[in-house]
Amino acid sequence: MKKLYVSNSTDSVRMFKSNWMEALSKVHFSIPLFIYVPVIAVMTWLAFDRNISIESYFLLLGAGVLIWTVTEYILHRFVFHFEPASEWGKRIHFIFHGVHHDYPKDTKRLVMPPSASIPIAILFYFLFSLVFTNKTLLYPFFAGFIAGYLVYDMLHYAMHHYNFKSNLMKRIKQHHMLHHYDDPTKGYGVSSSLWDVIFQSGFPKKKK
Repeated sequence: MKKLYVSNSTDSVRMFKSNWMEALSKVHFSIPLFIYVPVIAVMTWLAFDRNISIESYFLLLGAGVLIWTVTEYILHRFVFHFEPASEWGKRIHFIFHGVHHDYPKDTKRLVMPPSASIPIAILFYFLFSLVFTNKTLLYPFFAGFIAGYLVYDMLHYAMHHYNFKSNLMKRIKQHHMLHHYDDPTKGYGVSSSLWDVIFQSGFPKKKK
């Protein structure tokens, strides 16, 4: 179903009566960089401290980025766009993602706040540690996964606030803007439209 209400205001709508909860729901777009660039650096240092080869490092780093892209797609499509029937469920949905669709230019709610991203990152690290029991493989893979997340967060902010010059970035931005302003049931990939193509959830190409 298409959204009928979209505000172009850059101001933040208040979501919580509690001041501290309201504060935790907002974040400057640069904050994830200060949190997760050091994580990537530490993961990289730990990998090379265990004598990983350059080839293996970049292979696992790329695998982590790739897994992030499909994770991003799945979370956006099946978690963020899941709308429960109950009023309580609708409230939760609005807090996590509905507010972004109603106020897509809100400068303080375009990247994930640390109050949500840190627990999620810890959960994924635990899940990946069950797959990669060898930490030498886990560290570069997780560094790539976090790098993919950072690219997603920074791109997402830029798509809503910057005018790109390159044709590639214009196409990526257009894909996401169609998701917001044309049909939110399509175009779930933000940093890449790859999985929308694979799962046929993208927008039909216009005939020339």
